Amino acid sequence: MSRRERVPRRLVVDGTVWLWSVGHLHPPCRELLTLRRADAPHARLRLVFQEGPGRVTQGAYMGAGQVADTKDGYLNLNEPGVVRRFLDEATARDLLPTAHGLHETDGWPLFDALVEDRPERAGVAG
Repeated sequence: MSRRERVPRRLVVDGTVWLWSVGHLHPPCRELLTLRRADAPHARLRLVFQEGPGRVTQGAYMGAGQVADTKDGYLNLNEPGVVRRFLDEATARDLLPTAHGLHETDGWPLFDALVEDRPERAGVAG
């Protein structure tokens, strides 16, 4: 991961400051979305998007932080609106850690919920 990828960005939701970052690691090829509350720096949630059948994290027309499926679903992890939707879905699924440590989970089930929730299915949600 580059230094730029590790610099957290801010997102304020209902008065709570969240810090988030996007990264890329390989092998195997995977995109990472890491979220944490600003007031709880040691409790982090990392959503992992690993390439596999029907799942794409790199392609000829995709940049860093972009994830897609082979059914025209696409999300850009660099978009604050997309990150907000992932945060909302992680909250609804009770995935946000409350104790110190890194909680790492597969991000594709959340991706599926977000793209299925959009009537047009393809494109960037913001």
